[in-house]
Amino acid sequence: MIVLKDLLEKIENLSKDVTLIAVSKNVTSAEVRELYAQGQRNFGENRVQELAKKELELQNFTDIKWHMIGRLQNNKINQMISLKPTLWQSCDNFERAVEVDKRLSYKLDTLLQINSADEDTKQGVSVANALEIYEHIQSECKNINLKGVMSIGAHVDEPKEIQKSFELTYKIFDSLKPKGASICSMGMSSDFELAIKCGSNMIRLGTMLYL
Repeated sequence: MIVLKDLLEKIENLSKDVTLIAVSKNVTSAEVRELYAQGQRNFGENRVQELAKKELELQNFTDIKWHMIGRLQNNKINQMISLKPTLWQSCDNFERAVEVDKRLSYKLDTLLQINSADEDTKQGVSVANALEIYEHIQSECKNINLKGVMSIGAHVDEPKEIQKSFELTYKIFDSLKPKGASICSMGMSSDFELAIKCGSNMIRLGTMLYL
């Protein structure tokens, strides 16, 4: 298990304004408790059922902020809504936003996922349509409270290609600031330093936290 203080110092040296989301998808509640004991409060899950399980097991830790960061299937929408996550990071299209919105009885803070790497294996809206879809969700989905954007870096070994995908996401985020966007979530264990240099203010780290 990583010494969180050392990692946070490293992150702060890159930028003073970055929120760390500890992705707990491949670990148990015991590891979450260990990071919690070191001061970590924001945790992310890829699957709704795993989020529900951990939220129940850790219900006494009332100040944990849970983030839904994985693809949301339509048959899991009601369950996610019932869990009231701090942030739904993976709204991947307008239709999904509408489906979630019509079932909500509260305002759900949300990020629009952008497929800035233009990869078939990734979810998210295209770079070309991102601004239009963001504004469309804002005007049509009254309970979806868009806070910004999320993306996953290009799945390649070439740093310049990864950087390009981050820069595209940040450019969209920057354009959306007048629309209230305040979160640019990009960067994982293998590329978070590059993501921060490209303007990310929220990173989602998993593997490296539990080694």
